[in-house]
Amino acid sequence: MARRNLFQPPALPNAGAEASTQDQKPRFPNTGAMSGVKSTLKDLSSNAVREIAIEMIEEGGPKDRLAFTEADVESLAASIRAHGQQVPIMVRPIVDKPGHYQIVYGRRRLRALRSLGLPAKALVRSLSDEEAILAQGQENSQRLDPSFVEKALFAAELLESGYEQTIILDALAIDKPMLSRMTKVTRAIPQSVIQAIGSAHGVGRRRWEDLADRVKDDDIILEQVVSTLQLDLVSSSDDRFARVSDAVAQKRSAAATVPDRPTLSIVTEAGSPLAELTDTARALSVKLTKAHNPEFAQWLRDNAETELRRLYEAWQSEHRTD
Repeated sequence: MARRNLFQPPALPNAGAEASTQDQKPRFPNTGAMSGVKSTLKDLSSNAVREIAIEMIEEGGPKDRLAFTEADVESLAASIRAHGQQVPIMVRPIVDKPGHYQIVYGRRRLRALRSLGLPAKALVRSLSDEEAILAQGQENSQRLDPSFVEKALFAAELLESGYEQTIILDALAIDKPMLSRMTKVTRAIPQSVIQAIGSAHGVGRRRWEDLADRVKDDDIILEQVVSTLQLDLVSSSDDRFARVSDAVAQKRSAAATVPDRPTLSIVTEAGSPLAELTDTARALSVKLTKAHNPEFAQWLRDNAETELRRLYEAWQSEHRTD
């Protein structure tokens, strides 16, 4: 079934039946002044670009790209100052604030116009939340060519906001397997890390997935790794990704060189098995066999938080320096 064009006003109910009736008995003639009025009204409702005061347009809704820099805004502002606003933004009316609008797409253009103090040329469309998301995703896919991770962040924000999966798939022009891959990346890699790296247009899906797999499999705290890399000194987002990826690989390699210690078996004074202590490069694990001490295993489960804190405080007091 063909989708309705989001940039045109919705068709009226029973439009086909009304058109058929009008073909037989037209209410208005198709010639003369009335025809011109009808044509003008149709053009105004579907294609007109309005000029709107910049203070009447609010930013909000899901972001479809990583933050643009001040240099991006200044460059666009210089172009608009020299040649005018060539491409309109799209806005939709805010129902409970008459005369105010919310941006649908064109955030960078809006920011540049704001810096110049100029009104915005805008297409005004009365769109539902779902229709606004579709328009935003489709326009940016056609004009901006967003990177994989920008699309992944956009999808993650839409999912968190409760949009239906079908809306997200249509907005980004992707299928369910791709949405699953995007979700895996945004769950494994913190948004703060993605923001620090940037859009990374030269980094495809496979490299982002590989980084997500390595972080997930090795329990690496990526934010701690990134905090030591001084990414703000690296100009290219592709190079920032490479630096993070290399650091994770080095950390995995270093962890692999630490030998695991033999498992320590702990028994009671009577000699019955109590627990096993396993010490690896990544974790210290305590394993209790419920078959031998089910009551003690349950007690430890219920009191683990209190007892571990007590042991930790005892360790701190022993190693505290005055």
